[in-house]
Amino acid sequence: MLDELLGRASLKDRIDELEEENERLQSRYEAESERRADAATARQDAEETVNRLEDRIAQLEGELEQVDDDGDSLAVRRRERLRGRRLADVVDRLTSVRTGPEGALTAVLGADDTVDDLRDETDLNLEDVLGDRTGLVDEAAPCVLCVDDAGLVAVTLEPPVDLTDETLGGDESHTTWADRFALEEEWLLPTGRYALALVRTDLFALGVYEGDERVDYRGFESDVKGSHSKGGFSQARFERIRDDQIDDHLERCTAALADYDVERLFVVGQRGVVDTLVEESGLDVAGTAAVDATGDPKPALEDAHRSFWTTDLRVL
Repeated sequence: MLDELLGRASLKDRIDELEEENERLQSRYEAESERRADAATARQDAEETVNRLEDRIAQLEGELEQVDDDGDSLAVRRRERLRGRRLADVVDRLTSVRTGPEGALTAVLGADDTVDDLRDETDLNLEDVLGDRTGLVDEAAPCVLCVDDAGLVAVTLEPPVDLTDETLGGDESHTTWADRFALEEEWLLPTGRYALALVRTDLFALGVYEGDERVDYRGFESDVKGSHSKGGFSQARFERIRDDQIDDHLERCTAALADYDVERLFVVGQRGVVDTLVEESGLDVAGTAAVDATGDPKPALEDAHRSFWTTDLRVL
């Protein structure tokens, strides 16, 4: 009676309602947290499965490429796509190999280079070591070749970084004879401070990294028209509008890249878009690559980073 007289009864009822609502929301939050945890676990399991399947596909594709017209198979002994800790372990193992003086050959082959280009730069006859498998080196280019004079180690690695005269320190021969393989970690592994930008016709995402850790991020999407099925004047007008939208998007991308001062910049994404951006902006890039990274900017950047820092290992 006193509560009703003082007007507190309705307030107590409201408090009870809010407490019930709070309990309901708390239960909902806990259920959602469990669901998100399960989803994260499922995503990790799916990524591991995708990685294993990608490795198997790469191996099968490599074997298929080596089948000649007569049906005789000349294939690499093993092929594996390496990333992360596994790649670092393989690089450490290769650099730990010791031979006699000038017993380990490390050679960088560009996309247009062949084994014949190495003949004038080394006394080692690769045919004596690899036999008919020498041709597999040409098929792996661009690559880094590691071969010892006893033929115990014979592998190629496809580096994500563009190994040019500048990145190689002006070494004109790109070939090193020593008592160990002259592999540099920065050719194959994410080291030091660098930026990696993902560019699509309608998306931009950039991460600044210290090694494998992202320390800065920027991303955005642009409104770019999709496909058009009509012909004639309508299609021509549509394509002009779309081209203008893509040009505007690439200008935004260039402006965003100009805000970051890093020693090394890698640009990946749709090949034509990447080439256009690099050419028109005059950017000094350490490497480019075509990657298939879909989805929103931040998860797409994660996929692109993982894909870019993946190396194709071939055991000859």
